[in-house]
Amino acid sequence: MATQANSVPHPVLVQVDPFVPADQQKGLHNRWHPDIPAYATVKPGEVFKIQCVDWTGAQIGNNDCSDDIKNVDLTRVHNLSGPIAVEGAEPGDCLVVDILDVTPFEKMPWGYTGIFELENGGGLFAREFNSKAAKAIWDFKGIYATSRHIPGVRFAGVSHPGLIGTAPSAELLATWNERERGLISLHATSVPPVAFAPEPKGAYVGQDLDPQLLEKIATEGARTIPGREHGGNCDIKNLSRGSRCYFPVFVKGAHLSVGDLHFSQGDGEMSFCGAIEMAGIVTFSTSIIKGGIEKFALKQPIFLPSPIDPLYSAKLIFEGISVDYHGDGKQYNMDATVAYKQAALNAIAYLMKIGYTREQAYLLLSAAPVESHVGAMVDSPNACVTLALPLGIFEHDILPKEDGLKKLDFGQCAIRSDGVV
Repeated sequence: MATQANSVPHPVLVQVDPFVPADQQKGLHNRWHPDIPAYATVKPGEVFKIQCVDWTGAQIGNNDCSDDIKNVDLTRVHNLSGPIAVEGAEPGDCLVVDILDVTPFEKMPWGYTGIFELENGGGLFAREFNSKAAKAIWDFKGIYATSRHIPGVRFAGVSHPGLIGTAPSAELLATWNERERGLISLHATSVPPVAFAPEPKGAYVGQDLDPQLLEKIATEGARTIPGREHGGNCDIKNLSRGSRCYFPVFVKGAHLSVGDLHFSQGDGEMSFCGAIEMAGIVTFSTSIIKGGIEKFALKQPIFLPSPIDPLYSAKLIFEGISVDYHGDGKQYNMDATVAYKQAALNAIAYLMKIGYTREQAYLLLSAAPVESHVGAMVDSPNACVTLALPLGIFEHDILPKEDGLKKLDFGQCAIRSDGVV
């Protein structure tokens, strides 16, 4: 009988404690800057693991009050693990990243979804709802998530990194900062802000660096909130285990960073902290395609999504068009964002007829494996966007009936200690 060779554990290049504040840990950073040195180096083809804190860096607790959401310090996010240099990667190349696995920590089998305050983070409906902090805690059991704050649902997660990308060059960083500052200047009084300029407060690099270099990174470093040409915070829910990513390389070694892990997410992540946020471990392998930026006309990353997807074939689909009929009734011209918002508001209104509160419905559509598609972008003046709600995630029948919908009592999600929603 043949004996199996002992398997060698894959190296863990960044190790973190999910319960310790991020700014007390090594191997993390929360700004994009080309001068952040690589924390570790790998060879192409090597399999390795990266541990990640949740995106806030342990600011949110497993409890029944949303004061932590209300008071979260957004200057300290996102907390990324890395950078990881890949030997042989040069500017102009394409870094191929295989996501082999994404799992929560065994000692932290829970995550959260949050509605952020209008003045501190916002979200898709921050102004429409005058958003106040609320959250749902989700418990993980294998691949499934349930929540004491949103009863009556259970669904399989598609765990993925919400944020993954390569480091920018100095020239690209300057371009980002210039164009985003320009946008901010055009909308200086916007609440929530249209973008976030570099901010030294809260900036962190978990390495022993020269103080002058740390100051430069803090002063110039781009915030990690939006996605950009290098990847970043794109929140693509299908980048789960089995996915392959093709990233443009802008600096020697590529300097790959990852964080903002999600147990599950709906298309759009609408409540800002809209996925089921978690701490966890990602397993990677990388390779390099020389000259890949030119070969593939690579202005932004290209992705091959995971072949693994929860099988929810029956769905209730809500439609939205470019008319703000939930607001002032204004007609927009081919505005897909307006159309998406109307589809989501239609779904929220429907879920409220079943008995969920507006906050519970908003959180559920953000966290569950909801699919959104652009139906049409050619029939002026109305773009058409759909939002598909899987029927199989509910423990009760939610289909339309001749007698109407049966309204149940699902309580409320976690809200502020002052009771304001």
